[in-house]
Amino acid sequence: MPRFTGSHVQSHHWRRRGIALALIAVLALVAGVLAGAGGGSTARVTVDDGTGYFSRLRTLAGAGPGSFLAAEKAAENAAIDRTLAYTPYVRIAGSQHREIALTFDDGPGPYTPQVVAALQQANVPATFFEVGIVEQDFHAGTSLITADGYPIGDHTENHAAMSQLSPRGQKAQLLEQTRAIARYGAPFPRLFRPPYGLWDNDTLALLHKYRMLMIMWTVDTSDYRLPGVAAIVHSVVSGARPGAIILMHDAGGNRSETVAAIPVIVKQLRARGYKFVTVPRLLLDNPAPQDQQISAVTGAG
Repeated sequence: MPRFTGSHVQSHHWRRRGIALALIAVLALVAGVLAGAGGGSTARVTVDDGTGYFSRLRTLAGAGPGSFLAAEKAAENAAIDRTLAYTPYVRIAGSQHREIALTFDDGPGPYTPQVVAALQQANVPATFFEVGIVEQDFHAGTSLITADGYPIGDHTENHAAMSQLSPRGQKAQLLEQTRAIARYGAPFPRLFRPPYGLWDNDTLALLHKYRMLMIMWTVDTSDYRLPGVAAIVHSVVSGARPGAIILMHDAGGNRSETVAAIPVIVKQLRARGYKFVTVPRLLLDNPAPQDQQISAVTGAG
């Protein structure tokens, strides 16, 4: 099991905003041309008082209420709610689209910025499951993830085996982690991954209370064992299928092999027609089947 030791590329969030702002610029240009064409020799200037068409477009391009980004997040949260209505956990999403989700556990850590940079370079989103206690030393990684708009899930406060704790102890593990990541801008997590794949009915009861969905995995790369870049790539590519959730690690030890494997994985899976998405987006586009066969991964990972 992993142990815990202590380039700027534009994010997906800013890319989406940039596209929207470009749309505003084009529309403004078109409006100007039309105004000039229809106004003869007299130009008329319309001042946007904050309630006009262009103000609305700027709102859509932003990150606040009424923006494209806010609508996307609301849709993804609704997908999590719909999933929770029939299952408390997900091992694999549906196969409606050829989409796959990369997930990274145990961070933040010294390799987290490198993992984020590799994802940015490949223009690929991911989902992170973080441990609260390491925020004190490596919170810069959390700030990077949050700035990019990647989801951060709960991976307990100190990587505890949940099924070996009392309900009170499990609650502390969940909520102390949420407080730790909140200090660096992360919202209250909707997703949870149990360390070592260990959980019990008390875990599920707490997750139900806090509206968290337990996310397991389809493919365990065992990258924490340092099997080599080729082995990590092979485990992902050979196990890939629509709706798959891939387990990797950005902390807990030497993650240089994981960093090196990311661009190779992306290249090979894109060649096979896969699109990379976050776990919430995966559930939105590919509703998970009710039968998750969760026993296959319980106590593993």
